[in-house]
Amino acid sequence: KRIRKRMTKNFKKSEFDCRCGCEMPSEVLVNITKLANQLQYVRDNVAMPITINSAYRCEAHNSSDAVKGSKNSQHLLGKAADIVIQGLDPVLDTYDYLEELILSGEILQGGLGMYQTFTHYDIRKIKARWNNA
Repeated sequence: KRIRKRMTKNFKKSEFDCRCGCEMPSEVLVNITKLANQLQYVRDNVAMPITINSAYRCEAHNSSDAVKGSKNSQHLLGKAADIVIQGLDPVLDTYDYLEELILSGEILQGGLGMYQTFTHYDIRKIKARWNNA
């Protein structure tokens, strides 16, 4: 079956693929599609481009020295993206903006992580917050 190149108005599937180049499992694609729709909502509201630094990661890539991801990472399930919103500071703006959208019920509850150069957002359904900035 054919996989659509464009997932939403502004996001392509390739932006969510594992950076190692491996094939994304179909059960992961289901989660990535849901995540892409959440990020499209954010993109439509903020009216600024969003760069996805990292989304789906296979186990090998997640545990690599380059990533050093958690063994329980939501990235492994295709439920997480590390993003940068053009024109917004990841520490001062993006984290709080996403938190407001979650609290108002506009985007799904999940994990929100603050980092110096990006913001982590995931759709795990339960609230998780951390600050690594």
